[in-house]
Amino acid sequence: MNELTASRRKISDSQLPQAALPYWSDYLARLALQARVSAVTRLRLRSLHGQLKSAPGGLTAMPHYRQRNPRGDRRMSVEQRSIAVTQSLNSPLSLPYWSAYLRRLGEEVKRASRTRNLKRALLKNASLEDTQSHPVRCPIGDRRTRLRSRRRTPAESRFSLGGWQYYFVAKLVLYGMALIAFHPLANLAFAAFLLWRGASPRLGRLQNIAAMPMALALLYYDSWLPPIQRLIFQASALSQFNGAYLLELLARFASWSALAALLIATLVCRLVSRWLHLGALLIVGMALVGVAQGVARWNAGEPTNLDQGVAQFFTQEADRSVKFEQPLSGEVPFDVIFIHVCSLSWDDVEAVGLAQHPLWKQFDILLTRFNSAASYSGPAALHLLRANCGQPEHGRMYVSAAEKCYLMSSLQRSGFEPELALNHDGQFDDFIGQIRTHGHLNAAPLSLDGLEVAQRAFDGTPVYDDLSVLDRWLDKRRQSDYKRVALYYNTVTMHDGNYLPGAHSSQNTQDIYKGRLRLFLDETAAFMQKLQQSGHRAVVVFVPEHGAAVRGDAMQIAGLRELPTPAITLVPVGIKVVGEDIARAEKTLRVDQPTSYLAISHIIVQMLDFSPFAGRSFKASEYIENLPTTRFVAQNEKTVMMESNQQYFFTHGTDGWQNYSEFNALDTK
Repeated sequence: MNELTASRRKISDSQLPQAALPYWSDYLARLALQARVSAVTRLRLRSLHGQLKSAPGGLTAMPHYRQRNPRGDRRMSVEQRSIAVTQSLNSPLSLPYWSAYLRRLGEEVKRASRTRNLKRALLKNASLEDTQSHPVRCPIGDRRTRLRSRRRTPAESRFSLGGWQYYFVAKLVLYGMALIAFHPLANLAFAAFLLWRGASPRLGRLQNIAAMPMALALLYYDSWLPPIQRLIFQASALSQFNGAYLLELLARFASWSALAALLIATLVCRLVSRWLHLGALLIVGMALVGVAQGVARWNAGEPTNLDQGVAQFFTQEADRSVKFEQPLSGEVPFDVIFIHVCSLSWDDVEAVGLAQHPLWKQFDILLTRFNSAASYSGPAALHLLRANCGQPEHGRMYVSAAEKCYLMSSLQRSGFEPELALNHDGQFDDFIGQIRTHGHLNAAPLSLDGLEVAQRAFDGTPVYDDLSVLDRWLDKRRQSDYKRVALYYNTVTMHDGNYLPGAHSSQNTQDIYKGRLRLFLDETAAFMQKLQQSGHRAVVVFVPEHGAAVRGDAMQIAGLRELPTPAITLVPVGIKVVGEDIARAEKTLRVDQPTSYLAISHIIVQMLDFSPFAGRSFKASEYIENLPTTRFVAQNEKTVMMESNQQYFFTHGTDGWQNYSEFNALDTK
């Protein structure tokens, strides 16, 4: 018998006397059965022992059994057998208690592991020919010594990603559903790192540990989330969100259709991996995705001069401006009221079905393609307060500009007294500090003491009722002696995350957006009616900061505004002339050309030059002659969105330009 057969028999023999310990449920059942059997056996043994003693001759064996056993015969006599049986039954083999049971179970696992390793080493050193000529003879019913299933060939092991294959499958599924992007080169490089096998199991474990943060970073890189630098920069602002709002935002990432697709893909891959090399298929699939992306870009004919177009746009905007003049002494004075609304876009209005609200028909001029140029409140407020000049780059708004560019300063030089009112405390993201430092609006905000708290903001601070705040300002205005006042009113009534008192625990903030918007539009219309009834003359400029992203899209969840998409920055801007002696010759005039803040300044300057309260018939068309148009370009700190040939492209500044419209069929106004 050769060495291999001897070794296998040795291993098999060493395993035979080792009885496997039961699991805890079987352990309890066997323990109870043992107790019952032991009790019955003791009773029967005592009865049998008593019968033997009472019989004639006692325990003496019958004559033909009294002969001594032959040498070498180890069979016991009747008396010896009786004593042995008595001893074995009086102290039966008992199962261990819990601590001993667990200890023995651990020792058995270690012993089995050592035996397995020894067997693997012996099988590795043996030749296949010797195995075929001397097959292992397994004991009846013992399958532990049978040969293992076929090992993977070197080619199969080389293209095996192990459990990481499900990571790539999930990403390809999400990419197919347009929920994430996919960078083929980065993913293929990560797959190559996973395919490399270390010389020892320890290196393999270190490889898996190192792969985990790499996988998370790559997934974030493939997602539509903002760049990680932007997330770190906004960490302080995110820390002010209350816990309920953060949980609501996280819940918006969940998609039942995506979860179902991932589950089905996982089950299919588990079945397919039995017959096909899934790792090799994934590598080929990722390479084909890269080829398909290149072909799609080639066929789309993506413009290659977008960087040049953006640079040219800002160069042209830097040379544009509107000049304010001092009103003539004989002109009828009037106020200018800017209602700056947070989180309201045309897409939001259409999403909740309020595109036909009566307020839109009350405006004299309605700009339907107005670009707010930003998707956050601070930059949007600075854009409005610097509306006299062309659209600046995002970074240039935080650098001093020419005095002629500041809207409120220009109005002040034209005889208007600047005033400030808000329906919030203005502390989030240092909003008041920004408009003072970079917007040159230094007026003290209107006091909110004693006013009705209509909502609670996403950070828990109070949000006051709009009509109550504007009514207080109107009462204060009646008592002032200023001939002309320029009011900047900022409202966060429509901000995502606001909740009604007492409804926070039961209502999603987006579910109540429609009700909040209807109330806000009704109160705005009511304020303009009160303003007219008070006898004051005013020009009301209704301009939102940005949208609320109520519907979201394939790239951003609802409420996320990192990408300044057309659905977020195309906002409804209305201008209303309020006064008792206004004779309107036209209905609401809709302006469908692409416009921005320079158009607002242009209309105000025209009204200062030719007052709508001069007693003649008011025609809105006279004030939009030579109205400056502005190409669609929107920015955040790290992102630029631009329109080119009726297609929207965006860039984060590092990855080049990406086509936005291929993911979203936008029905923008």
